[in-house]
Amino acid sequence: MHTVTIEGRSIAYDVHDRDGAGPGAVFVHGSGGSRAVWKSQARLADEFPVVTMDLSGHGDSDDVVAEPGWETFSAYAGDVVAVAEETGSRTLVGNSLGGAVCLHVALHREVEIERLVLVGTGARLSVLEDLREWLETDFERAVEFLHEPGHFLSEGADERLIEGSKRAMLACGQAVVRRDFESCHGFDVRDELSGIDVPSLAVCGSDDPLTPPSYHRYLADEMPDCEYETIPEAAHLVMLDRPDAFNAVVSGFLGAQ
Repeated sequence: MHTVTIEGRSIAYDVHDRDGAGPGAVFVHGSGGSRAVWKSQARLADEFPVVTMDLSGHGDSDDVVAEPGWETFSAYAGDVVAVAEETGSRTLVGNSLGGAVCLHVALHREVEIERLVLVGTGARLSVLEDLREWLETDFERAVEFLHEPGHFLSEGADERLIEGSKRAMLACGQAVVRRDFESCHGFDVRDELSGIDVPSLAVCGSDDPLTPPSYHRYLADEMPDCEYETIPEAAHLVMLDRPDAFNAVVSGFLGAQ
C-alpha cells in the first residue's frame, strides 16, 4: 500500500505494474466501496500500470469533513487528482459514484486526462427515496437492500463477493455511505457533457438496475468522443460480476487509443 497526503489527510492506493506500457490508469470505487472492488483488474497490469485507490473515508484513507454534494465531490476529486499526479496516471476509470467523481475531475480540475472509462454510472444519479430513508434510519437494511440478488451483483453471484462488498460498506460506516449516496442524489452534469472531449468509454452490465444501460447510451450520445458497451448477465458491480469480459472491453478500448 502507498499513500499520498492532501490537505492533511492520507489517501491510500495500490500500484499493480508488470512492465505495462505507457501511463497508468486510476480506478475509483463507488459509494461505500474501497479499492478492493478492483481486485480482478490487477490482471491488466501486463498492459498498463493499474492504480486502485480509496477515496477519503473509505478503506485505508483518512476521512474528510464535507457536506454531501459539491463539497464531497470536490474533496473526492482532490483525492483522485493527487493519486493521478503522484503516479503519473492519465486515464481515470470510475464506477458509480467513482464515475461521477471522474466526470467532476474532467469538468472542474486542471489536470491532464487522456481517457475516461465510466462504469455503472451516469450524468445524473438520483437515488431511490426508500433507500435514502434507510440510509438515514436503518443502515443495515440499506446495506441488505443494495446486496439483494440482481442489485450490486447478479443473481447467483459468488457469496464471497457479496459478503466482501457488505463488509466494505459496513466498515465505511453509516455517515460516509449516506454522504456518498446523498452526493449522488444531487449529481447532475447533463448540461455539461459536451465539454468533455477526451476519448471515453461508457460501459455497464446489461442487467444493472441502479445505473441501467440507458444512462450509458446517454453518455455516449452527449459526449463528443464516447463509446458505449454492455456486458451480458452483469449487474451494477460489473467488474466483479464478469471480470474477464469487463477487462477485455477495457483493454480493447485503452489499447485502441
